[in-house]
Amino acid sequence: MPLKVKSAAESSKKWADRASGASEDYAREAEAAANLWVAHAAGAAENFRKAITAAGIGNRFAAGVKKAGAEKFARKIRDVARDRFAPGIHAAVQDYTSNVEPFLATISALSLSARAPRGDPSNYRRVEEVGKALNAKRLAMLGGGGS
Repeated sequence: MPLKVKSAAESSKKWADRASGASEDYAREAEAAANLWVAHAAGAAENFRKAITAAGIGNRFAAGVKKAGAEKFARKIRDVARDRFAPGIHAAVQDYTSNVEPFLATISALSLSARAPRGDPSNYRRVEEVGKALNAKRLAMLGGGGS
């Protein structure tokens, strides 16, 4: 005898009704689990490495993108992301400030080589100097030392 199951439409409606009312529970419980998240996420470094280097991962990623398609991408922007964008930016100001400060300080401490006339290829050295300094700072902040 076949199993009796709800239709996809009924199941989706029930899921949406119940899940949308759980935002306070989600926020409270997720915030309380912050230390556990750090421990587990940091402990998963080897699993992450294996996942992103697995055979065929690029093909599976591309297949997932194609399956989702442009219509879903556009719909999610329209239905979800548009209204969350500005609040997300405001919530990230403190993080942006603390993360950009070391790089701005690195740039402000540089003494670049002399600027040549416009179009002179030696001017690219100045860009390279900035790039090397910023990369060294990035690696130092990650604990990777110099380049």
